Amino acid sequence: MKKRNVDLVVLSDIHLGTYGCHSKELLAYLSTIKPKTLILNGDIIDIWQFRKSYFPKNHLKVVKKFLDFASKGTKVYYITGNHDEMLRKFSDTSMGNFSIVDKVVLELDGKKAWFFHGDVFDSSVHHAKWIAKLGGIGYDYLILLNRLINWVLMKMGKEPYSLSKKIKSGVKKAVKFISDFETTAADLAIENNYDYVVCGHIHEPVITRKENKKGSVMYLNSGDWIENLTALEYNKKRWKMYRHADVEKVEEEDYFEFETKLGHQLIATLLFTDK
Repeated sequence: MKKRNVDLVVLSDIHLGTYGCHSKELLAYLSTIKPKTLILNGDIIDIWQFRKSYFPKNHLKVVKKFLDFASKGTKVYYITGNHDEMLRKFSDTSMGNFSIVDKVVLELDGKKAWFFHGDVFDSSVHHAKWIAKLGGIGYDYLILLNRLINWVLMKMGKEPYSLSKKIKSGVKKAVKFISDFETTAADLAIENNYDYVVCGHIHEPVITRKENKKGSVMYLNSGDWIENLTALEYNKKRWKMYRHADVEKVEEEDYFEFETKLGHQLIATLLFTDK
């Protein structure tokens, strides 16, 4: 298969090690590209929810693919997020073409691009981390439940349905949080004279221009590989959002794989809140 040459690819919120991660689809995408620079913009490995009983081969293959990119000349930046914050002790560590950082600024065709995950704007992560972690576990099982629902809908010949997107769009506080997040990131970028600000964290893929009294900036968010299956690509001086096809498609064998591996662990998680 001939691979596409891309100047820069940004991925975030893959959440390897969780049931919601679409590793197969991500591997399919990674096999089609040859990036000069790859930015992994946080929450790549979900250390918050890491469990010995669930880290499938495909999740390991994704990690290996990132390392393969680096070994073949791609400059790989792993920007730490809140779910992989344990890696922050290794910030500013480089091994060949692979670097672990908290943020990075790159020059793209004469313009400055600021990349960071974005959890710094989320007060729950800093002041009530146990709530954030509990929410992460709940979100993972919500996605798992949604897959079951969509598997049933698919068998009935009906369109898939996103529970989490419905909840987000229906809760005013969630809508306001996303809006405030984007505005705060854009305002800081304008203040620091950046041309682009690129985040993750909120699982909302977008490319848009933000303005205030001091100027304007291009705000971009790479989305996630739980629901949206999106990536940002920069090539030939242009940004575009890659969206993987069949986001909500669930094969029967995938569902039963999830059901089998979940097993007693789901029961234990429901019974013991400190798990």
